[in-house]
Amino acid sequence: MARGTKLAQQQMDLFAGSTSKSVKPFKIQLLKWVGNKQRFAHEIISYFPHDMRCYYEPFLGSGAVLATLSHDRAIGSDAFEPLIGIFRTLKSDPEALKGWYKERWERFQAAGDRRAEYERVKASYNSSPNSADLVFVSRSCYGGVMRFRKDGYISTPLGAHNPISPESFGRRVDIWYERIAGASFRHADYREPMSEAREGDLVYCDPPYTHSQAILYGGQEFRLSELLKVIEQCKSRGVRVALSIDGTKRSGDFICDLPIPEGLFEREVFVNVGRSMLKRFQMNGESLEEHEVSDRLLLTY
Repeated sequence: MARGTKLAQQQMDLFAGSTSKSVKPFKIQLLKWVGNKQRFAHEIISYFPHDMRCYYEPFLGSGAVLATLSHDRAIGSDAFEPLIGIFRTLKSDPEALKGWYKERWERFQAAGDRRAEYERVKASYNSSPNSADLVFVSRSCYGGVMRFRKDGYISTPLGAHNPISPESFGRRVDIWYERIAGASFRHADYREPMSEAREGDLVYCDPPYTHSQAILYGGQEFRLSELLKVIEQCKSRGVRVALSIDGTKRSGDFICDLPIPEGLFEREVFVNVGRSMLKRFQMNGESLEEHEVSDRLLLTY
C-alpha cells in the first residue's frame, strides 16, 4: 500500500470519533475540470467540522466540494469570471444554462465537420471570454483538460468522446440547482472572501497545484506563499481552514517540498485521488497504473 494511502487510513481511524462531518458521495459531475474533486469530495468533507457557520470556497473550480457538501450557507468564488458566470446562471436561471449547452451541442452534431465546429466555439470564447462557450468547451475538449495560456487563450483540441446530450446535461443542471440552493457566487480574488470569514466559519482552499496546474486559468500567477499568509490571518481570527495541496504520487514519494510554516496546520491527512487526469491528457491513452496520486489535506484545526 502506498505511503499516502496508509496515512489516510491511519488518520481516518484516529479521527473517526471526532466532530467531523459525514456526507454521502455525490458523483454527478456538472463541468469537466482539471483537479476536479467530484469522486472523493465526500472524503475531504469527512474532515470538515460539523458545526461550521458559513462555508467558503475561494478557488471554486468545478464546484464539486461545494455541491457535495450542499451546506445551507455557502459562498463560492473564483478569479475566473466566465466560470463564476456559469454558477451564477445555474443559481438564477438554470434553463438559460441548459439553453447555452443545447444550442452549441446541436450545431456541433449537425456540422459536417465537428472538429471545425468545436474550433468555432473555442474561437468565439477566445475572442471574447464568456460563460456560454465555456460550458460547451468544458464538456467537449480533449480529456476534459482546458489548457490556458497566460493571456487566457484556451488551446485544448476537441476530445475523442461524444459530448453528453442536452437532456443528460439538463438533468445534471436540475440536480445541481437543488444542491447549491444555499450558496451564492462571486467573482473575486481569494483574498477578498477569506478576509470576510469569521470565527465559526470554514474555508476550503483548492488552489492550482505547484507541480502540475500552471495550465489552469490564473495558475501561472498564483503564489502559495501568499495564500499561506492569508490562511494564517484566518486562523488568528478563529476561522478554520482546510487546504488541498500537492501530496504524493506513484510509490508514495512526495512530489515536492512545499514551504509550509511550522505550526500553521494542526493536522495533515492524505486523500487518494486515483489516477491523474492531467497525466491521462499528457500520455494520450497510455497506461496510468504508475500514476496513482494522493493529495495532502492540511487542516488548521
